[in-house]
Amino acid sequence: MLENIKLEWFSNIRGDLLAGTVVALALIPEAIAFSIIAGVDPKVGLYASFCIAVIIAFVGGRPGMISAATGAMALLMVTLVKEHGLEYLLAATLLTGVIQILAGYIKLGSLMRFVSQSVVTGFVNALAILIFMAQLPELINVTWHVYAMTLAGLGIIYLFPYLPVIGKSVPSPLVCIVSLTALAMFLGLDIRTVGDMGELPDTLPVFLWPNVPLNLDTLMIILPYSVGLAIVGLLESMMTATIVDELTDTSSDKNRECKGQGIANIGAGLMGGMAGCAMIGQSVINVKSGGRGRLSTFTAGALLLVLIVFLGDWLKQIPMAALVAVMIMVSIGTFSWTSILNLKKHPISTNIVMIATVLVVVATHNLALGVLVGVLLSALFFANKIGRIMYVKSKLTEESTRVYQVVGQVFFASSEQFIQSFDFKEVVDKVVIDLSQAHFWDITAVATLDKVVIKFKRDGAEVEVVGMSEATETIVDKFGVHTDPNEVEKLMAGH
Repeated sequence: MLENIKLEWFSNIRGDLLAGTVVALALIPEAIAFSIIAGVDPKVGLYASFCIAVIIAFVGGRPGMISAATGAMALLMVTLVKEHGLEYLLAATLLTGVIQILAGYIKLGSLMRFVSQSVVTGFVNALAILIFMAQLPELINVTWHVYAMTLAGLGIIYLFPYLPVIGKSVPSPLVCIVSLTALAMFLGLDIRTVGDMGELPDTLPVFLWPNVPLNLDTLMIILPYSVGLAIVGLLESMMTATIVDELTDTSSDKNRECKGQGIANIGAGLMGGMAGCAMIGQSVINVKSGGRGRLSTFTAGALLLVLIVFLGDWLKQIPMAALVAVMIMVSIGTFSWTSILNLKKHPISTNIVMIATVLVVVATHNLALGVLVGVLLSALFFANKIGRIMYVKSKLTEESTRVYQVVGQVFFASSEQFIQSFDFKEVVDKVVIDLSQAHFWDITAVATLDKVVIKFKRDGAEVEVVGMSEATETIVDKFGVHTDPNEVEKLMAGH
């Protein structure tokens, strides 16, 4: 236990503290922007980011991953806030947390194994595109100073690590933010800053129970929003955990992360914050800045609160160009450039899944919808591929017996091919269906076997089914009718 705590919290103290500092600075404009999207005061997003990051550091299932207020969640809150106000949003946030905790206990995090690599790649690429697109408003209709500052920021981020001695000891995004802020203040540049994004809170968050009626009507209002928030939050968190797993070559506990996200959202709701989830952009910043442990996540959340409450006057001076440079770095680093090269190597079905996921996410800005489309396409392509592997061989013996040997997987996608493999017009005394090299998966397959047997019996042939595995025999005995003489007689009579 102590060894595990030391590993997750104190094995990378310096790297985690510096990385957490970079993330805290990058969280501020995003939390304000997401608050504006949701239609609430900036402090709602900032308090949420503080609470979620600090709590998830203790209870999350993925060390080094950053969770806070996010755009995907904010988009789902707009209608609720507009029609019912902030108090109902806080109540929906609490219910969202409860649903996510339940999801963790019923192990929904394990469903991530059904998400294919092509869907993950599409998700990553789409998110990289969205992160880049989100920076464009800061680069349109601005003076040349903004472009110069952004380019200078990118130069610092990519060139600073090559400096001897200090290049590897301090995260270059942190150097970018500090140096560009100092330069802008020294030159007195009239460019957009963090202070222009919205008013920063100057007080600590306080315990706040939502002022809503505790009745069924309230539940019916917030339940649809809470379910949507819970699903999107868990999906984005699970995808982000998978990506951070790959970046750090470590594993995470997805079911614990589900529970952790729920506890964090309940904490946010009780402190006047909106629901949130894992953030891939900030998680990538954390990892690339050297953050690996829970201390980096805790530092990001705790320092965020200290910055906005006690150092707000300094914080307002940070030029948005510096943060744009950091987010462009995240976009470039997040995008899977090898996926472009692999388009020629990978099967067309894999490419279709990846591209479809990208297009849906970018077009709708809905990460959950994009992943759902990708998973459905993956399932369809897989079912089609497995279904085509099934085939039936046959031979005629001297005793006027036709032996059919079924090879492969028989289920809903291969059932039609299964029926078409039998010659019902051939006149034989006996038909033997050998299933020793086949497996029946579902009731569609069993119903198809029933049809084949009954068709042959209608034509006067004796039918024998042999070689069933234990699993196939179990499902055939449970759902099949061809073994029941009464049922067969009814079907042959046309009933």
